[in-house]
Amino acid sequence: MHKLFLTVLKMVRPRRIRRIFFQPDITYFKPAGIPLAHLKETILNFDELETIRLIDSEGMEQSKAGKKMKISQSTLSRLLRIGRQKLADAMVTGKAIKIQGGNFKMAIPRGKGLGIRRGRGVGRGAGRQGPFAAGPGGNCMCPKCGYKEPHQLGVPCYQKKCPKCGSPMTRE
Repeated sequence: MHKLFLTVLKMVRPRRIRRIFFQPDITYFKPAGIPLAHLKETILNFDELETIRLIDSEGMEQSKAGKKMKISQSTLSRLLRIGRQKLADAMVTGKAIKIQGGNFKMAIPRGKGLGIRRGRGVGRGAGRQGPFAAGPGGNCMCPKCGYKEPHQLGVPCYQKKCPKCGSPMTRE
């Protein structure tokens, strides 16, 4: 009987997958002027970032944000508290913030524009980043020192570091 009770305690309901509608292009933030090697990191999960975005940035009510992410309001409240706590700790103690991980699924936006043809083949060829995408060509540029190098297909410029000064590069 005692062994059965311990087995039941170990059985935990699997976490529900959170729906998120936004993934940032830049996933690393650090205090200016301090080398990365001297910094500790705080990891902010994508689902924690999404709750902060919906509540603090967009001003959405917690119950509505919870429904949008397909989680309960209490789970959303906990994610929000943990995310805010991580951000505050990083800012107060001078840690770098790395956005990664979490139990989430990227949601496909639905709504306007998905009428009779449901969005298949009727667009204007803008692609997933809209008309502002830079396309396959172009250069990656360092915003700090101005260094340029040709863009590599499949490798976002923000993931590259400038070989001269070590800053993250941007798309020209």
